[in-house]
Amino acid sequence: MAGTRVKARGESVSAERFAVFAECLLTGVWIAVASLGVVTYPAAFAAGARHLRRRTAHEGGGWREFAADFRTALRGGWLAGLAGWAAVAAVWVDVQAARAGIPGGPLVGAVGVVALIGLVVAGLRAAAVWEPDALWRTLLARAGRRTVLDPAGSFLIVGGLAVVAVSAWFAAPLAVAVLGAVTAAAIAVEERYRHR
Repeated sequence: MAGTRVKARGESVSAERFAVFAECLLTGVWIAVASLGVVTYPAAFAAGARHLRRRTAHEGGGWREFAADFRTALRGGWLAGLAGWAAVAAVWVDVQAARAGIPGGPLVGAVGVVALIGLVVAGLRAAAVWEPDALWRTLLARAGRRTVLDPAGSFLIVGGLAVVAVSAWFAAPLAVAVLGAVTAAAIAVEERYRHR
């Protein structure tokens, strides 16, 4: 009888973990759709993170709540998205300078790429803790500090981003679903940092 109880509990834990994984994949699709506006990706990740936090806390929430969070996050999030694209453009210029053989170009290009990766990690960390009353400027500044002060957590997020890149190279539709898993990883990293 006790063995049956343990097995049932083990199955329910496995079912719960699978449900969270499935929710991550679905959230990745929602994030991808909400990011189609080009500068809307910070708001999409913030809404996705809030949805996953609700899901893991066993609170209600679905597409409607995600959409409401997305609209709220978009108020200041589009500026963060615009700044992100400006950073990408600056790094692209650095890389082109490095390829053109300008003296010091390879160093500048490498520094630019590392800085861009740091900005992406900080953006994901900011989105992972976003709440409707939060200001993006404050979120990003604090996330930038955590990115530097918690290199292990930042490296975990970089690993998640590498999985997205490999997934996109292997099969683009797979990368869409994996966006939710990267968001979940950012949430986990932030929880880990908060408990330290």
